[in-house]
Amino acid sequence: MKKKTYDYARYGYIFSIPFAIAWLFFQFYPIIYTFIIGFTDLKGAGNTELHFLSNPFGNFIWVFKNATFRGAFVNTLVIWSLNFIPQILLALLITAWFTDRRSTIKAQGVYKVLFYLPNIITQATVAMLFACLFQYPRGVVNDLLVKMGIFSKSIEMLRYKNVARGIVIFIQTWMWYGYTSIILISGVLGISPELFEAAEVDGANAWQTFFKITLPSIKTILLFTLVTSLIGGLNMFDIPKIFQNGMPDNATMTTSLFIYNQAFAGSYQYAKASATSMVMFVVIVSLSAILFYLLRDKDEIELRRQIRLQEKEYKKRNKGL
Repeated sequence: MKKKTYDYARYGYIFSIPFAIAWLFFQFYPIIYTFIIGFTDLKGAGNTELHFLSNPFGNFIWVFKNATFRGAFVNTLVIWSLNFIPQILLALLITAWFTDRRSTIKAQGVYKVLFYLPNIITQATVAMLFACLFQYPRGVVNDLLVKMGIFSKSIEMLRYKNVARGIVIFIQTWMWYGYTSIILISGVLGISPELFEAAEVDGANAWQTFFKITLPSIKTILLFTLVTSLIGGLNMFDIPKIFQNGMPDNATMTTSLFIYNQAFAGSYQYAKASATSMVMFVVIVSLSAILFYLLRDKDEIELRRQIRLQEKEYKKRNKGL
């Protein structure tokens, strides 16, 4: 008697239907609509009339010629790179510390919670907190520096571009290093213990083990961290907006804040904002593709190439027979 079988895979598709519908309405449709209006003259709140431009790429040309956008793009890259470098170095240091088999750290859970705690707080809250700390003339930082004798009187520190940009960089590093550390620690814990045992038998010290075994084994995790950080960094909005609204003198202006100002901060240039969004989309995709190419696993690619060559040779032999 034939036993009745059930195709449980179809239930997975059924359960995913609500998400797929929501994604089509709230993600896919806005992306397509944004792409379309980038070639039009749409502007003004509540205005639904749009006409395609005689020069379809007019808005994109305007984006590349706009000095404010170029400055915002440079700011975004600088802020992201200067917060990601110390962030990943600190995360690697914490990872090496927590995963060292030769040392035992008490209360690891407490440390992990403390490291991850800044990431739980919303970015808007953190931005408002630091704006209050550096407030002039009666901010906490000013009062503390005056009482310590470092300043003779209160100074409006946030009117200096490098200071404002540096605080944004510090906030980003402080908020995300714990998240990066947790991801890297999880990746290291997934490495086979036999590799570390073999390194100990061969007499490798802690640093040799970390650089020769740990780092190569978490290359995929590092790639994931780098790409997600790149995407998040190039879309940075909350902290520059709430902390200083891009000021002083556009020192903390980012591309996302530039897009917001074009679309909603009085000008209502929806078409130009959409064109800028598409430009940033292409930039993010291109940079991500470059990172994937540079950090690809060359050994695995070579192995696959050898397998394909063997399969072709096998097929040739079969044809000959």
